[in-house]
Amino acid sequence: MNLFLDCEFNGFGGELISMALVDGEGHSFYEVLTCTHPEPWVAENVIPKLVKTPISLIEFQNKLALFLNEYLKIHVVADWAEDLSLFTRSLIISEGRAIRTPPLTMELWTGEMCFSSEIPHNALSDARVLADSYTLQ
Repeated sequence: MNLFLDCEFNGFGGELISMALVDGEGHSFYEVLTCTHPEPWVAENVIPKLVKTPISLIEFQNKLALFLNEYLKIHVVADWAEDLSLFTRSLIISEGRAIRTPPLTMELWTGEMCFSSEIPHNALSDARVLADSYTLQ
């Protein structure tokens, strides 16, 4: 199953703030983590658009594991390399431990976006646009 990924993060190389995964049938994962010291741009443009209460990293990882394990095979599609990096880092629970997933592949998609996000800088809205654009090409 294709899962379309978008993440919001605290500036270049910054920590994960939110992640969305949307499948081709409209099912989605969207969660938000606490960002205690957002960069000024992030505080102005991302934090107000999260529209969800932050949860702990442990709860985030538990929910992510449940979502991913609904599928037999996963192909994660993102349009930004840092999103893939944040996704793979979120799979790591602790030293030597990671979330068990179904067989998983990833794609850094370089196609054109055919639509604009209804809520720019909201991972769920942006992941839906990615899914729609990818499907058309």
